[in-house]
Amino acid sequence: MTVSGGALRLPRVIPVVVIQDADRAVPTARALLEGGIPCVEITFRTSAAAEALHRITAEVEGVLVGAGTVLTCEQVDLARDSGARFIVSPGFDRRVVEHGRANEIPVYPGVCTPTEIQRAVGMGLDVVKFFPAEPMGGASFLKAVSAPFPGLRFIPTGGITLQLLPSYLNLDQVLACGGSWLAPSAWIAEGAYERIREEAERAVAIASGDRPTREPPGGVERTS
Repeated sequence: MTVSGGALRLPRVIPVVVIQDADRAVPTARALLEGGIPCVEITFRTSAAAEALHRITAEVEGVLVGAGTVLTCEQVDLARDSGARFIVSPGFDRRVVEHGRANEIPVYPGVCTPTEIQRAVGMGLDVVKFFPAEPMGGASFLKAVSAPFPGLRFIPTGGITLQLLPSYLNLDQVLACGGSWLAPSAWIAEGAYERIREEAERAVAIASGDRPTREPPGGVERTS
């Protein structure tokens, strides 16, 4: 199941992935796709990010690739040129949003206060990232802070786990949830692609309305 996000169609769960070795990018994306998630957000926290984006775009058909932790206009350009179809920022930077808009690539800036949300609305944005979700108060805080802004959709990220996923996805204002628990850096480094595929399947089941019968392995999402 997908839902609209700007001009894109985003899955309800977006894996946030840190790639240290570009050789790991394609098998990671394939594992997520096999698990039912046709999307991956590669964070610009490592020097391998641009190459990872390029390889996934070139070698894995059917995966929507985005760039996360984008802080500058120059990174927007690099991400776009490497194949990114959307941009995610941890905070709200008007220059980054405007640059993405000028280059026809959706930007989802991070917000966590009413002031930041109102600035995003003032720029005509209809989708924003809510970060850091759990440290800021979780789904209950998001429900309260988003109430004055009907029509705005959120992508909560930060501290979300498989067990917390339903509390966010049950909110009408939540477009999708982002998280690194789906493909932790340790699993990627170990080549544990089967674990990544299985975790993706669990998340898809929850997003579809099912619930896991036991608590699966997986860490807390800590990066963006």
